[in-house]
Amino acid sequence: MPPPVTPRDSVFLKACRREPVPYTPVWFMRQAGRSLPEYLKAREGIPMLESCTRPELVAEITMQPVRRHKVDAAVYFSDIVVPLKAIGIDLDIKPGIGPVVADPVRDAADLARLRPLQPEDVSYVTEAIGLLTAELGATPLIGFAGAPFTLASYLVEGGPSRNHERTKALMYGQPELWAQLLDRLADITTGFLKVQIEAGASAVQLFDSWVGALSPADYRRYVRPASAKVFAAVAGYGVPRIHFGVGTGELLHDLGEAGADVVGVDWRVPLDEAARRVGPGKALQGNLDPAVLFADEAAIREKTTEVLDAARDLEGHIFNLGHGVLPTTDPGVLTDLVADVHERSRR
Repeated sequence: MPPPVTPRDSVFLKACRREPVPYTPVWFMRQAGRSLPEYLKAREGIPMLESCTRPELVAEITMQPVRRHKVDAAVYFSDIVVPLKAIGIDLDIKPGIGPVVADPVRDAADLARLRPLQPEDVSYVTEAIGLLTAELGATPLIGFAGAPFTLASYLVEGGPSRNHERTKALMYGQPELWAQLLDRLADITTGFLKVQIEAGASAVQLFDSWVGALSPADYRRYVRPASAKVFAAVAGYGVPRIHFGVGTGELLHDLGEAGADVVGVDWRVPLDEAARRVGPGKALQGNLDPAVLFADEAAIREKTTEVLDAARDLEGHIFNLGHGVLPTTDPGVLTDLVADVHERSRR
C-alpha cells in the first residue's frame, strides 16, 4: 500500500521547502473572512474577538475558503491582537476602525502588563486546531501571529495609525524601553505560535503589517532582533516560517535575514526583482494586487500572467495576493483564480 498522504507531502509545503512541485500552490491572506457570505452568516451578531475564542466557529470559518476555493492551504482564523487580549490587555476590535487599546503602553510601568502567554490562556486555539486538522487531512494549516513591531504600534498608539508618531517617538527617544517592549512582545508572539504548531499547524506566518513605515537601517537596529528571536524560537519545530509586511520593498532582504524560510512580497515589487533583493535560499510568496480582482476577466488573467512569469525562475513560489482579500471581493473571482493558477502553472 502507498504511504498515507500527509500535509508534509502537500504542494504548499513542498514549495515552502523549495522542492519541485507539479503546480504552483495558492492561498490568500484573509481568505477566511468578510468576502464570504457564509462567513458573514456564521459570525452574525458575534463580536470579532469573541468569535476567535469559539473553537467550532473558528474551525468552520477556517474551512470555508478551503471548501469553496480549493486553495492549497487553510489559514487559522484569528486576529493578531488575540494573544494580547488573552494576557489581559484591555482592547477591542471596533468595526470600521480596527484594534483599539483602552490604556496604551507609554512608559516602563506599562510593561508590567505584558506578561508571558501561557498555553491555557488560549486553550481554545488548541481545541480549534484539533478540530481543523481532523477535517483538513492532507491539507496544511497555516498558523500566524502579529510581529513585535506591529503589535507594539497598536499598543503604543492605542489603535491604528497612519504615521506611527508615538511609536517612532518611543523607538527613537527611549531605545532601551523600546527594546524591552519588543522583547516582551517577541516572547508573547513566540508563545502564541508554539501553541499553534504543537496543536498541529504545518507552517506559520509572522505578519508585520506596519513595518514598511521604517527605513532599512531603523528596521535592522530597532526591529529585526525581536523578529529574529521569534523565528529562532520556533526553528526547532521544522515547520516553514513565512514573513510578510506591507510596503516592505526596501526591507525584503532584511525580512529574510530575520529568519524566514519564505518571504511574502506585496504587489509593489515584481517577484523576479524581489528574489534579487531577498537573495538565494528563500521561497517567495505573492503577489497579485488585491484590487486587480475588481477588474474584468481579461485584466485579471493578464495580471496573473505577469506574476507567474516573474516567478518562473524562483527557487520556490506560493501564489498569493500582495495583501489580504478585500471585503467586497467577489468570491467567485477567487475560486476562478485558484483554478487558473493551478492550470497554467502545471508542470
